[in-house]
Amino acid sequence: MPIPVLNSPPPRISLMAAGEIREALAAIEEGKPATAIAALLAIDPVSWQAIEHRLVAIVGSDLRDLLLRAAAGSDQVVLSAVG
Repeated sequence: MPIPVLNSPPPRISLMAAGEIREALAAIEEGKPATAIAALLAIDPVSWQAIEHRLVAIVGSDLRDLLLRAAAGSDQVVLSAVG
């Protein structure tokens, strides 16, 4: 008899992690890479999973690609992912 697979809810982004992402994006825009890295390192693992899942669904790429685009000045990509 097969074992049923339980559908667990998708991971959620905590309010703290959302704030850290915004802080990281603002720091990139201001040319403060150390502040951006510190903000990203403060994000909890469950929120990271949720962020990765949402980015792939919305932007079609991962956080690294999004941050590289943001650093290059692709504001449209950043605004659609955060808003």
